[in-house]
Amino acid sequence: MAPDLLPVLSRGKHRTARKGACFMELASFLAGEPWSDHPQCTHRLLAGAARMVNDSSSDDGRQRLARLIPDVIGLTSDDPYWDVLIARRAAFAALPIAAGERQRVLAVGILACERVLAELDGRSPGEVTDVSRWALSEVPDAYEWALRYSGDHDVPVQRFRDSSAPSIVLTAVAATANACIADRDGALRELLEAAIDEARRLAAEVSVRPTSYRSETPDRLVIASGS
Repeated sequence: MAPDLLPVLSRGKHRTARKGACFMELASFLAGEPWSDHPQCTHRLLAGAARMVNDSSSDDGRQRLARLIPDVIGLTSDDPYWDVLIARRAAFAALPIAAGERQRVLAVGILACERVLAELDGRSPGEVTDVSRWALSEVPDAYEWALRYSGDHDVPVQRFRDSSAPSIVLTAVAATANACIADRDGALRELLEAAIDEARRLAAEVSVRPTSYRSETPDRLVIASGS
């Protein structure tokens, strides 16, 4: 049963709209799906990012997320590129503002994304795309540490999708929520916007081609992130 008025966004899971709603529960309602914070209308990793940003934002900041809800509806795919690139994009957003320890974890996550991306592209596993190399060069200590830590460990695609990608997004959101910056709510919103932009770009492509990702440049990253 539809609520008389759309509920105010709040933290956590809600049994019904009369109890309140999180970002993805309201998305399920607007999409015409059964009430759920895991609706079918949105890619599971993007939905996870939205739930985490929702719960990590302040009460005022959370309400400013509402305008993004229609943007996630219909953004879904079974293509493994989505998991890799959404996770990587979230890590990119958090990397510059994360505390030192979390910068290292995010750098490891970006390298894991690159290894899976290389496997999907049929490239050498040690090859890093220009856009990731540029992002990591901005945090050289974390990059060097991540290179030593990661070594030559392979990351099976399915395990990455099930475990590594959600962990990278969780770390990115937590790093942003705890960053020593004035506007954490704004940074969280920008992280979610970046993930949505990545999913929208993927959805706009008729088919995924490896060359689509090899041609990325630092300029493209700046434009895509709205910096």
